[in-house]
Amino acid sequence: MACIDVILPEKGLRRWQATIVDRLRVTGHDVAVIRTGSGSASLPTLDLILALEGRLLSSRRCNLAAVVEGPAELASPRAAELAIDLTGASVNRVAPTLTISFDGSRCVSTAARVLANGGLPDLSLSLDGEPVATAAPMVDSRVLISRGLDDILARAITLVVTTAERFVEGRLAAIVPKPIAAPAAPPRRGLASAYLSSTLPRLVKRAARRLCYRDHHWRVGYRFVDGPGVAETGTLGGGAWSMLPEDGQRFYGDPFPFAWAGRHFIFVEELPYTTGKGVISVAEIDANGHVIGTGPVLEEPHHLSYPQVFARDGEIWMLPEGGAGNSLILYRAEDFPRRWTRHRTLIEGEDLFDATLLDRDGKLWLFATQRDHGGSASDTLVVFHAESLEGPWMPHPMNPILIDRSRARPGGAVVEIDGRFFLPVQNGTQCYGGGLGLSEIIHLDAAMVTMAPPVGIDIRSDWPYPHIHTLNRAGRLETIDGIDESVPRRRSICRIAMAPDPAVAATAARTVLT
Repeated sequence: MACIDVILPEKGLRRWQATIVDRLRVTGHDVAVIRTGSGSASLPTLDLILALEGRLLSSRRCNLAAVVEGPAELASPRAAELAIDLTGASVNRVAPTLTISFDGSRCVSTAARVLANGGLPDLSLSLDGEPVATAAPMVDSRVLISRGLDDILARAITLVVTTAERFVEGRLAAIVPKPIAAPAAPPRRGLASAYLSSTLPRLVKRAARRLCYRDHHWRVGYRFVDGPGVAETGTLGGGAWSMLPEDGQRFYGDPFPFAWAGRHFIFVEELPYTTGKGVISVAEIDANGHVIGTGPVLEEPHHLSYPQVFARDGEIWMLPEGGAGNSLILYRAEDFPRRWTRHRTLIEGEDLFDATLLDRDGKLWLFATQRDHGGSASDTLVVFHAESLEGPWMPHPMNPILIDRSRARPGGAVVEIDGRFFLPVQNGTQCYGGGLGLSEIIHLDAAMVTMAPPVGIDIRSDWPYPHIHTLNRAGRLETIDGIDESVPRRRSICRIAMAPDPAVAATAARTVLT
């Protein structure tokens, strides 16, 4: 382990800065804390916004941007191998020094200002002034600054800790920063002005909409295709799409088709609005494209989705997303397609999302996103590998492969075209589920993972929902999903929000804002 100096502001220490110290110490590094007056300027506007939104949501959670006591100065008489300057100012150090920037600024308030103006801040990390790593964090909440800033700062922690580890291991020089879009010119409106003129109107608009319409109501599309499909042509056009019917009291998403014994099935996430928890369901499609029936086949105490179903070694398996259960579990079909049993926990203690299997050159690989101690589940790509399906599954030494909202989270099974492998990836730049692209896996071995920038899917077709985030095909059966933004709430909470009881009205308000 290494000797690392972390330079923190003497006043106005933020939780994300203290968390970096904790994370480095947990991994066994000798971390000395140095407190300095540089960069200790207070951020009253940011603190006021955090307090306001905390009261609005009746939340006691401690935001990563919140001021904390943090670690006291604890220097030790040894030469540091690395310094990490988190003050937001320039502090001269003898050791090589890492510094972080938010859209080109050393001050975290800039990230809040970009969010308030409706933008998405990017991160960059420099070693003695030279860029060594970048990140484009996903922001799940685009209307609450406290939630959005938590997503940004969670990935700032990931970026700093990961880069420090690579420096200590002597691998940093070999890391080429992933290209991200150049930061836009700093918004002209300050944080207070932007919050009043941009954030609050968006907040009101979102609340008003969610009073009457479902948020992220997914619909599943399917069709039979002879010849090239979406992956080969890059477009949703070329044939009419049918829609998997539902009753408005649930949605279906994450479709994975599977062909078996001359029959065609679509496995989906089913989320009933009465429970708010996803289960895995299956629909059978006859030769004429008609749905024979749909029903649940797998449920756990936690949320399930992304049911990747595949045949291997004479068995039929399912590898659903169960990140809320903090494990990746493999299921085996006992009575296909209706009965499934747990076979083995492949990866324990990791909150992985949309894990996607690839068998390549006699080795198995898993691509997934990881929520690294918080933040979004849609921006941090990790890879695991194993010699057999049952493992052991080992994390790739380059993890995280990238932090990028536009190409980290898988959106379907890997597609092989003319000996080349493409991973469907979600693009969360516009919103969660905002789009889908195909990213070619250029290099994949135990030492290196390289993926090409994704090529977006052309959505022009008869499919009426342009925001798609899953693409799959099994034989002739091809599936997609898309967000229907026009589904009304059957039991509108408008009446609840106008209730004379302030507590009931406040609960309704929190429902539509989160």
